[in-house]
This record gives sequence, C-alpha cells and structure tokens, in this order.
Amino acid sequence: MSSENRDPITGAKGAHPLGTGVGAAGGAATGAALGSVVGPVGTVVGAIVGGVAGGLAGKGVAEAIDPTIQDNYWRENYKSRPYVDATKSYDHYDDAYRYGWESRGAHADRKWDEVESDLGRNWDNAKGKSTMAWNDAKQATRDAWHAVETRVPGDADRDGR
Repeated sequence: MSSENRDPITGAKGAHPLGTGVGAAGGAATGAALGSVVGPVGTVVGAIVGGVAGGLAGKGVAEAIDPTIQDNYWRENYKSRPYVDATKSYDHYDDAYRYGWESRGAHADRKWDEVESDLGRNWDNAKGKSTMAWNDAKQATRDAWHAVETRVPGDADRDGR
C-alpha cells in the first residue's frame, strides 16, 4: 500500500477510504432509522443524508490519524514501552501498532473495551507478516489505539481521554 494514501477515484493524496466508508455506513444506518419516523421515503432520504454526513465525519477522523506520523512515532518510541521485549526489533511490533491506530480510526465512536474482543478475533486476518499471537500483540495494539485518541476530535468513545 502506498504511503501517500491516494484516493482510488481522484488520485489525490491523503485519502482515507476506510474511515470514510465506516463513517458513511454508520451515518446511513442512523439516518435511515431517524428518517423512518416519517415513513419509507424518509428512510431513504435519511439514509442518503446520513451516509454523506457520516462519510465526511469518518474521513475527518481518519485524516486525523496520519499513518506515516504514527509509524515514525512508534519506530522511535517502542523501546520505552513496558511490554516490549528488548531483544525484539520494531519490525516485531509494527503490525500490532498499525492495527491499533487503524482500528481506532475505524471505531472512532467506541471504547477499547467495546472492540477488544472483535479485534482479537480479527487479528489473524489483520496481522500481516506478524508472528505474534493476539495475547502478545494486544498491548501494542491498545497502546497505539490510545495514542491516536488525542487526535480524534472530542471524546467520541466517552472514556475521558
């Protein structure tokens, strides 16, 4: 994957399709539910308006999480973390960190405790080249999740961070 995060349609740098897609899906569901109060047409209109609004919100959250900045941060700071084995290089942990910051962007409105079990179940599909089991990767993933929280507007997950 390119570090420029190019938009697949426009080719513009800095695209965040995952965040936009997650936001659009959530917004569409919420809009459809609210629109259904006024009937079937309201459901459709609500889904469309909610999808657009949610997509923009999801894009905003994803754009607040720059993968290059995150990778550079963890590459320089991973050794200071209490769970790190001093005999392991950054490459041992990088997929877990990436999973953490990407998952935070994808679940901007949820707490770590609400998604931890889902992330654990999906680790084998998301771990790339990592040989870490979820129990070993979880701490680095959680660390990266919480580290990007300060870049997500507001306290969407309501955990006081």
